[in-house]
Amino acid sequence: MAGVTFVTRQGCSMCAEAQPVVERLAARAGVPVTVLDVDADPALAEHSDHVPVVLIDGTVHSRWWVDEAALRKALR
Repeated sequence: MAGVTFVTRQGCSMCAEAQPVVERLAARAGVPVTVLDVDADPALAEHSDHVPVVLIDGTVHSRWWVDEAALRKALR
């Protein structure tokens, strides 16, 4: 597994809740996490209305919220 990308934006309360969960589960699985600000990169525009977004190896795993059990399973 190459890694997890967490797409966020400043001031997003759902992002603030989800990010620690993503980072904790990825750390337990030994998978690196890259955090990107959707507003800082035009290439992320497709995710603008869906933050937070979790990508695993470039594929969308979740939008708007993180299902902890589903993410744990996906990172195995």
